[in-house]
Amino acid sequence: MADSSEEPVQPRRVAFLGLGVMGYPMAGHLVRAGHRVTVYNRTAAKAERWVGEHGGSRAPTPRAAAAEADVVFACVGNDDDLRSVALGGDGALAGMRPGAVFVDHTTASAAVARELAATASAAGLHFIDAPVSGGNVGAEQGTLTVMCGGEPAAFDAVRPVVLAYARAVTLLGPAGAGQLTKMVNQIAIAGVLQGLSEAIAFGERAGLDLPKVLGVIGKGAAQSWQMDHRGPTMIENRYDFGFAVDWMRKDLGLLLDEARRNGARLPVAALVDQFYADLQARGDGRLDTSGLIKRLR
Repeated sequence: MADSSEEPVQPRRVAFLGLGVMGYPMAGHLVRAGHRVTVYNRTAAKAERWVGEHGGSRAPTPRAAAAEADVVFACVGNDDDLRSVALGGDGALAGMRPGAVFVDHTTASAAVARELAATASAAGLHFIDAPVSGGNVGAEQGTLTVMCGGEPAAFDAVRPVVLAYARAVTLLGPAGAGQLTKMVNQIAIAGVLQGLSEAIAFGERAGLDLPKVLGVIGKGAAQSWQMDHRGPTMIENRYDFGFAVDWMRKDLGLLLDEARRNGARLPVAALVDQFYADLQARGDGRLDTSGLIKRLR
């Protein structure tokens, strides 16, 4: 593991594919760290806007963006989006120089991570699956936690660059281990948010002063990041920030598929997945995941 207290690194040539709510600020941090950044985004206007704000350059295809890069980063929506920027004649892997490293920050399946790692290896390239935790606030502040799977030498090469937008970067095992670790993370979050939702809803029914209650129990064994940061906004019925229900359902689908393959029993995660499906059916898919409490009110 490493943290952002390490010495600054030599500027590198990097590409960043995908300028969504996470990728846009992450790529900006790379520029501020002194790296030469070329970006690609499916919507070219967003790439133009990013270059106008941060400098660097943009490319018309993933392959063109990756052509001169030492490290190629991607942060897109799902497995299919990842394949679309990595594979094919216009994909990044077709344009990368021998020995370059593809770092994928998409929350995707462990299966696609292993697939792309094998494809990269056959082409003389390296692949690191590196999903993140910390949400859009962590991306903007450069304080993400990054969970990695891949070869140790490739990880060591890219870790100092990733620290431009991360506070911790950890290698968990071979290809796919980063994605599996992100699944563990999401299982834990789903359970905590459902428990917090029930606790607040119960306290409201009981007529308690909920800000005062959270202030007390937040100093004991019930404390969590979700309680500290989302508890107050759940009390205020505010859900216009953070990680969307739609994204959480995608992540829960990935981990439930993996559980069916490996035999893990996830009764709470499966139940919370259905609760999130209820929110989607109500048109609340873009709410923050703490919107779970709306089912209980």
